[in-house]
Amino acid sequence: MVVYLLTAACAIGVVLLASRLAAGRLGRRGTDDGEPGGATAGHAGSMISALFLLAFAVAIVVPWTTADAARLNTYTEAQAITEAYWAAERLPAGPKEHARAALVDYARFVRDEEWPRMAEGRLSPGGWTRLDAVRREIIALPAPEDEIKDARAAFLEQVTAISAARHQRAMDAGTRPPPALLVITAVTGLLVVLFPFLAGARPRGLAALPLALMAGLLAVGVYLAVDISHTFTGGLGVGPDAFGAALEEIKRVSGGS
Repeated sequence: MVVYLLTAACAIGVVLLASRLAAGRLGRRGTDDGEPGGATAGHAGSMISALFLLAFAVAIVVPWTTADAARLNTYTEAQAITEAYWAAERLPAGPKEHARAALVDYARFVRDEEWPRMAEGRLSPGGWTRLDAVRREIIALPAPEDEIKDARAAFLEQVTAISAARHQRAMDAGTRPPPALLVITAVTGLLVVLFPFLAGARPRGLAALPLALMAGLLAVGVYLAVDISHTFTGGLGVGPDAFGAALEEIKRVSGGS
């Protein structure tokens, strides 16, 4: 943030220096510009608008892209849970029931307990504890026969896929646009609204109506940029639908078996 403030201060210094030079030797070749619709006001207004549009576009596109990738990853994790449930079918009777119960418990935990906490930008340690417990149990499973070894390896492969998708979800939960970007979006949006007054214009009557309408739309746009800045909350927030679907699939599988 300090670097941005220093950059802005340097730019203001350049403008002040240029105005002093223009008032001196260069002023003999130019003309005074004090009109609200003059060249200076038009140039500054167009640049402020362009800067706002650039910041607003980045503030919208980056969270949108992140949310799409995070939503796809949740379905990958949920699908790995379902595949692990299928893979547990080949395990011996006791470990099979334990492994399947652990997978159901993990999916319910993520959907019902962990998801609301991800608004804070992190995952609950309870999810890792559940995955580690079922992984250790299956690793410690005696495998005197090749069939059991293959079943154990297949199950652990799916648990590894769940863990990898969970790591990605942890990264997605902590991903946000830089705070400075949202500040620039809000400040430039405010400048776009106030610029006609700063340039010396005094809109009256019906002339103020388009300005008021633009101000309202800009406020909605800035609010939208802030609202979707977090992956798992807000207007574009990714929900736990994938885990609900996985639980329904597991229910169908267990009923069919």
